[in-house]
Amino acid sequence: MANNPASRQGFNILIVGQSGRLQYEAVLFAAALRAMSPGFAGRLFVAVPQPGPLWSGDPAIRNAPVLQALDDLGAEILPFECRAFGESYPQGNKIEALAALPAGEPFVFFDTDTLITGELADVPFDFDRPAASLRREGTWPEPTLYGPGYGGIWKSLYDRFGLDFDSSLDLNQPDEYWERYLYFNAGWFYYRCPRLFGERFREYALSIRDDPPVELAGQSLDPWLDQVALPLVIHSFGGSRDALPQGYLDGSVSCHYRLFPLLYARESDRVVEVLETVTAPNRIKKVLKQYEPIKRLIYQGRGTKVRALFDRDNLPRKEQAIRNRIKANGFWMR
Repeated sequence: MANNPASRQGFNILIVGQSGRLQYEAVLFAAALRAMSPGFAGRLFVAVPQPGPLWSGDPAIRNAPVLQALDDLGAEILPFECRAFGESYPQGNKIEALAALPAGEPFVFFDTDTLITGELADVPFDFDRPAASLRREGTWPEPTLYGPGYGGIWKSLYDRFGLDFDSSLDLNQPDEYWERYLYFNAGWFYYRCPRLFGERFREYALSIRDDPPVELAGQSLDPWLDQVALPLVIHSFGGSRDALPQGYLDGSVSCHYRLFPLLYARESDRVVEVLETVTAPNRIKKVLKQYEPIKRLIYQGRGTKVRALFDRDNLPRKEQAIRNRIKANGFWMR
């Protein structure tokens, strides 16, 4: 696949960083990108929300060692203003940050809690056909006993935005089973222009938040709003669940670990090896040790103890069961 010309086209990467946990994840993301993907020739942007009326405190990165490490790793700080979401829905940062990226340049967004484990330049992106992560559970919607089912809820959203509902369905899945309906994890997505994608993402998300169809009565949109709007945006631009071949993102090239205890509990030996390799250099270690979960789990070896609690070939089916076991043994940190 590395010889496919489409796989070598230039693109930018966007992650979101801010004070607290995300700034350390941003350093780790950048360190892994540089170590594992030497063929990536684009720009790495760390979008940072700026103080404003939608934040009670200062969300920007002010930690000097973190900023220096990001600069040393070739990351570009990209300030942006929050006008629609902010502290009440921080997942909205990924929507609003898109407006700050260079227009007309292909981009790939990653959640900051992602580890690059292979060569991104070899991923055969088709930036005219957007896609997003299929590493998800059936978290939304949760149909009620007397309300509309999955089909009725999702169709109301496609109708709201004038989209063809039937062409979004996976007809290999049974009616009223959640995987029949287009649903992604918002941990990564891509398109040929961040401004076009971001404007539509914002439009759809605000419409759903501020004026939800009656079929959504009783459905929680926090924290799921981004993942409710995302499949509609992708479908509107001609994307689909199979636009990117499987096995690259959420596979050999990237891992959306989400929290460090979960990484040690369920990810492959390869992912753990990459994590511990890219965090070993002293210049990275001195920055990441400021964050207690990284200090304890990686540098003090507690991650190995978490790993010993689980058989990766026979993991609990639900993530909550994994979390509960880690907590019961006193190793949960976030």
